[in-house]
Amino acid sequence: MNIFHGCVKRHACVESLRNRLNNRHTAADSWIGVTKKDGKIEDHEIEKIFDKLEPANMEVFKGDWKGHTVDTGHPGVKKNKEVRWAGKSFRSPDDVDPMVIYNDEVGRVWMEKTGRARLREVKYHGVVSTAMIYNNFPIIDHFRRVNDDMVAGVMDTPLIQGSGNLYFYLTKL
Repeated sequence: MNIFHGCVKRHACVESLRNRLNNRHTAADSWIGVTKKDGKIEDHEIEKIFDKLEPANMEVFKGDWKGHTVDTGHPGVKKNKEVRWAGKSFRSPDDVDPMVIYNDEVGRVWMEKTGRARLREVKYHGVVSTAMIYNNFPIIDHFRRVNDDMVAGVMDTPLIQGSGNLYFYLTKL
Protein backbone atom coordinates (compact mmCIF):
# COMPACT_ATOMS: atom_id res chain seq x y z
CA MET A 1 0.00 0.00 0.00
CA ASN A 2 1.39 3.38 -0.98
CA ILE A 3 0.41 5.94 1.66
CA PHE A 4 1.77 8.69 -0.58
CA HIS A 5 -0.52 7.84 -3.52
CA GLY A 6 -1.95 10.98 -5.00
CA CYS A 7 0.53 13.29 -3.26
CA VAL A 8 2.10 15.98 -5.35
CA LYS A 9 4.84 16.60 -2.81
CA ARG A 10 5.99 13.77 -0.59
CA HIS A 11 6.97 16.20 2.19
CA ALA A 12 3.38 17.50 2.41
CA CYS A 13 2.03 13.95 2.69
CA VAL A 14 4.54 13.02 5.41
CA GLU A 15 3.60 16.15 7.34
CA SER A 16 -0.12 15.38 6.94
CA LEU A 17 0.38 11.81 8.21
CA ARG A 18 2.49 13.07 11.13
CA ASN A 19 -0.22 15.58 12.09
CA ARG A 20 -2.93 12.91 12.01
CA LEU A 21 -0.87 10.61 14.23
CA ASN A 22 -0.12 13.44 16.65
CA ASN A 23 -3.80 14.40 16.83
CA ARG A 24 -4.77 10.85 17.74
CA HIS A 25 -2.09 10.69 20.41
CA THR A 26 -3.30 14.03 21.75
CA ALA A 27 -6.90 12.81 21.68
CA ALA A 28 -5.99 9.75 23.79
CA ASP A 29 -4.12 11.97 26.25
CA SER A 30 -7.09 14.36 26.34
CA TRP A 31 -9.50 11.50 27.01
CA ILE A 32 -7.35 10.23 29.87
CA GLY A 33 -7.30 13.78 31.22
CA VAL A 34 -11.10 13.82 31.18
CA THR A 35 -11.19 10.59 33.20
CA LYS A 36 -9.17 12.31 35.94
CA LYS A 37 -11.26 15.46 35.98
CA ASP A 38 -13.59 16.23 38.86
CA GLY A 39 -16.94 17.75 38.01
CA LYS A 40 -18.96 18.10 34.88
CA ILE A 41 -17.61 18.36 31.32
CA GLU A 42 -19.64 19.85 28.51
CA ASP A 43 -21.09 17.43 25.97
CA HIS A 44 -19.58 19.28 22.99
CA GLU A 45 -16.09 19.19 24.60
CA ILE A 46 -16.08 15.42 25.16
CA GLU A 47 -17.59 14.83 21.70
CA LYS A 48 -14.65 16.64 20.05
CA ILE A 49 -12.18 14.43 21.90
CA PHE A 50 -14.16 11.24 21.24
CA ASP A 51 -14.38 11.95 17.51
CA LYS A 52 -10.56 12.23 17.26
CA LEU A 53 -9.87 8.87 18.92
CA GLU A 54 -8.81 5.85 16.87
CA PRO A 55 -11.31 3.12 15.97
CA ALA A 56 -11.54 0.24 18.43
CA ASN A 57 -10.83 -3.21 17.00
CA MET A 58 -13.32 -5.92 17.85
CA GLU A 59 -10.51 -8.28 18.91
CA VAL A 60 -9.77 -6.27 22.08
CA PHE A 61 -13.24 -6.90 23.48
CA LYS A 62 -12.69 -10.08 25.45
CA GLY A 63 -13.43 -10.72 29.09
CA ASP A 64 -14.67 -8.39 31.80
CA TRP A 65 -14.35 -4.62 31.65
CA LYS A 66 -15.01 -2.10 34.42
CA GLY A 67 -17.36 0.74 33.50
CA HIS A 68 -16.98 4.43 34.32
CA THR A 69 -19.25 7.29 33.26
CA VAL A 70 -18.17 10.77 32.19
CA ASP A 71 -20.29 13.44 33.89
CA THR A 72 -21.87 15.57 31.18
CA GLY A 73 -25.09 16.01 33.15
CA HIS A 74 -26.73 13.17 31.21
CA PRO A 75 -29.39 11.36 33.33
CA GLY A 76 -27.64 8.05 32.58
CA VAL A 77 -24.79 9.04 34.91
CA LYS A 78 -27.19 9.10 37.88
CA LYS A 79 -28.99 5.94 36.70
CA ASN A 80 -25.71 4.01 36.44
CA LYS A 81 -24.84 5.02 40.01
CA GLU A 82 -28.27 3.90 41.21
CA VAL A 83 -27.99 0.44 39.63
CA ARG A 84 -24.32 0.19 40.69
CA TRP A 85 -23.04 -0.25 37.14
CA ALA A 86 -19.91 -2.40 37.11
CA GLY A 87 -19.21 -2.53 33.37
CA LYS A 88 -19.60 -5.04 30.54
CA SER A 89 -18.62 -8.65 29.84
CA PHE A 90 -17.59 -9.81 26.37
CA ARG A 91 -17.50 -13.56 25.67
CA SER A 92 -17.62 -13.32 21.87
CA PRO A 93 -18.85 -10.82 19.27
CA ASP A 94 -22.31 -12.41 19.48
CA ASP A 95 -22.45 -12.91 23.26
CA VAL A 96 -22.12 -9.77 25.37
CA ASP A 97 -23.55 -8.76 28.74
CA PRO A 98 -24.11 -5.04 28.07
CA MET A 99 -24.94 -4.14 31.66
CA VAL A 100 -23.08 -5.77 34.53
CA ILE A 101 -23.84 -4.47 38.02
CA TYR A 102 -22.43 -4.97 41.49
CA ASN A 103 -24.29 -7.35 43.79
CA ASP A 104 -23.35 -7.40 47.49
CA GLU A 105 -23.51 -11.19 47.65
CA VAL A 106 -21.60 -12.32 44.57
CA GLY A 107 -19.88 -9.25 43.11
CA ARG A 108 -20.37 -8.59 39.39
CA VAL A 109 -23.60 -9.95 37.88
CA TRP A 110 -25.40 -9.56 34.55
CA MET A 111 -28.40 -7.21 34.71
CA GLU A 112 -30.88 -9.58 33.09
CA LYS A 113 -33.57 -7.04 32.23
CA THR A 114 -31.19 -5.36 29.76
CA GLY A 115 -30.83 -8.59 27.80
CA ARG A 116 -27.75 -9.45 25.76
CA ALA A 117 -25.91 -7.60 23.03
CA ARG A 118 -23.60 -8.19 20.07
CA LEU A 119 -20.61 -6.42 18.55
CA ARG A 120 -20.51 -5.11 14.99
CA GLU A 121 -18.55 -2.59 12.97
CA VAL A 122 -20.65 0.56 12.64
CA LYS A 123 -19.95 4.01 11.21
CA TYR A 124 -20.42 6.83 13.74
CA HIS A 125 -19.44 10.44 13.01
CA GLY A 126 -17.57 9.28 9.92
CA VAL A 127 -15.48 6.58 11.62
CA VAL A 128 -16.05 2.82 11.30
CA SER A 129 -15.37 1.24 14.68
CA THR A 130 -16.66 -1.49 16.95
CA ALA A 131 -20.12 -0.89 18.37
CA MET A 132 -22.24 -2.88 20.80
CA ILE A 133 -25.87 -3.29 19.75
CA TYR A 134 -28.39 -4.24 22.42
CA ASN A 135 -30.63 -7.12 21.39
CA ASN A 136 -33.74 -5.92 23.28
CA PHE A 137 -33.48 -2.11 23.17
CA PRO A 138 -32.76 0.57 20.55
CA ILE A 139 -29.31 1.28 22.02
CA ILE A 140 -25.93 1.28 20.31
CA ASP A 141 -22.73 1.89 22.26
CA HIS A 142 -20.01 3.17 19.92
CA PHE A 143 -16.41 2.53 20.98
CA ARG A 144 -13.07 4.18 20.26
CA ARG A 145 -9.60 3.09 21.34
CA VAL A 146 -7.80 5.11 24.02
CA ASN A 147 -4.99 2.64 24.76
CA ASP A 148 -4.46 -1.11 25.23
CA ASP A 149 -6.41 -1.13 28.51
CA MET A 150 -9.07 1.52 27.91
CA VAL A 151 -11.81 2.21 25.38
CA ALA A 152 -14.08 5.24 25.22
CA GLY A 153 -17.78 4.86 24.54
CA VAL A 154 -20.87 6.87 23.69
CA MET A 155 -24.41 5.59 24.00
CA ASP A 156 -26.62 6.33 20.99
CA THR A 157 -30.34 5.88 21.70
CA PRO A 158 -33.69 7.54 20.99
CA LEU A 159 -34.90 6.49 24.47
CA ILE A 160 -33.52 9.58 26.22
CA GLN A 161 -34.28 12.74 24.25
CA GLY A 162 -32.84 16.20 24.83
CA SER A 163 -30.08 15.18 27.23
CA GLY A 164 -27.15 14.88 24.88
CA ASN A 165 -25.16 11.66 24.81
CA LEU A 166 -23.97 9.43 27.62
CA TYR A 167 -20.19 9.16 27.41
CA PHE A 168 -18.35 6.47 29.31
CA TYR A 169 -15.18 4.44 29.28
CA LEU A 170 -14.22 0.86 29.99
CA THR A 171 -11.01 -0.43 31.55
CA LYS A 172 -9.83 -4.06 31.32
CA LEU A 173 -10.06 -6.08 34.49
